[in-house]
Amino acid sequence: MQDSLLIKPPKKYPLVLWMAALALVMISGVYICILYLKQKWVPTMPNPIMLRLKEPKPCPDPGIPQSEVPYVHYPEPTTYSRNECACTPVWFFAILSMQRSGSGWFETLLNSHVNVSSNGEIFSVKERRSNISSILQTLDEVYNLDWYSSASKNECTAAVGFKWMLNQGVIHHHDEIVKYFNQRGVSAIFLFRRNLLRRMVSVLANMHDRGAKQLNGTHKAHVHSRDEADVLARYKPTINVNSLVPELKQMDKWGADALDYFKSTRHILLYYEDLVNNRKKVKDVLKFLRLPKRKLSSRHVKIHRRPLSDQVENWDAVYDTLKGTEYESFLHADYQMQQETIS
Repeated sequence: MQDSLLIKPPKKYPLVLWMAALALVMISGVYICILYLKQKWVPTMPNPIMLRLKEPKPCPDPGIPQSEVPYVHYPEPTTYSRNECACTPVWFFAILSMQRSGSGWFETLLNSHVNVSSNGEIFSVKERRSNISSILQTLDEVYNLDWYSSASKNECTAAVGFKWMLNQGVIHHHDEIVKYFNQRGVSAIFLFRRNLLRRMVSVLANMHDRGAKQLNGTHKAHVHSRDEADVLARYKPTINVNSLVPELKQMDKWGADALDYFKSTRHILLYYEDLVNNRKKVKDVLKFLRLPKRKLSSRHVKIHRRPLSDQVENWDAVYDTLKGTEYESFLHADYQMQQETIS
């Protein structure tokens, strides 16, 4: 019984083993502390992507005045490389106008310059102007030189833009567009007609041809021969004299409003009649876009060349309606297209 009740004493470990275990714990602790301190004091390497974003443009021109630097750009298209022209500065522009104000003729003049790409009436497509996001996305594509059209000069473009009618979102979204122009350094070229009565005749005649298709069953807004122009000019529209003055006032207001909305942008104001009769006006545009002087030409042929009295079916009624009003000068003001080539 005594033997069965004996309790064995706990097993004792030698002192050497205890000392070895303690030393191992101390060494591990020191090692962990050293690793921590090393990680804490290793300098953080900057993100290479962020460094690339902060790098200055590689091609600044030291000869560019400081006031013009915001309007000089070096686009990097995603669809092609500008190659040897990567350091050719590009000016952004938009021709702001109204239908039948000479913008088509004017744009072909600009596009005859080897360094200009003006991409037409891109916002005539409603989807591109359905909301401000679509508009800004389209603008980014144009000014990044990723917009392709028959006018694209690609690599060596020195000025890129398009024509934009006031009723294609310009007036409706003017706040956002002005902000974009100022932030991106876009220059506005306003092109209007002085004689709004002539513009009205052209609008009505163009609307008629959309349905009549007088040129071999095809509608043409612009023509390249005198014969085609004479065919289209045979139609003499009848103007509604009851709404004539209010419509002229509305045209006036649209132009005045646009100039007021965009007064904070870099802009130039042109009139179709002045461009036709004064060659220096086109040279002013080249100077405005900082382009070298070139001989400019257009194949467009003016359609309505005769006096207004021969172009309007109810001329007597129109004359009586405008006589004595602020628009009476439209009855008498006329001009001739001197030539299609401007040197």
